[in-house]
Amino acid sequence: MRFKKSDSSGITPDMTPMIDMTFQLITFFMVVINFEQTQADERIKLPADQLAIPPKQARENELILNVGIPRDEDGNEIGEPAVYYGGVPVPVLEYGANLKAERDQALARNKDLEDITVVIRADATVETGLIQELMQLAQEQGFTKFTFKAMQENPDGQ
Repeated sequence: MRFKKSDSSGITPDMTPMIDMTFQLITFFMVVINFEQTQADERIKLPADQLAIPPKQARENELILNVGIPRDEDGNEIGEPAVYYGGVPVPVLEYGANLKAERDQALARNKDLEDITVVIRADATVETGLIQELMQLAQEQGFTKFTFKAMQENPDGQ
């Protein structure tokens, strides 16, 4: 009996389903990722402190205010401190109308203002008095809970 000699080249698997699955996983993780950093403005240089510890779980009702000083490409200050609202700097003392609009939106969604935490992300160079005035503007609109963001220092002090 004669046997035919067959070509011993290996079987190559079809990689198309593997590639499709990889792209589906990438898409899934892009959709599910925590977008907290999108609310952070890169122009804000937070102060650093050893006691700055991130919360264990994210708050549901937050109003994030990014307060900074406009700078040029070299990092030189070119204006007065402002709250960045949609990427546009609004002077701190003129931000009351925006806070009123935020309050009206919250009330339209049947949210209690006492449940909303105003998170202030202020540049390290912004004067404390301006932050206090911003808090007063928010209190005039009915916001009562405030918290501040800071960068956590490295444990070895660097």
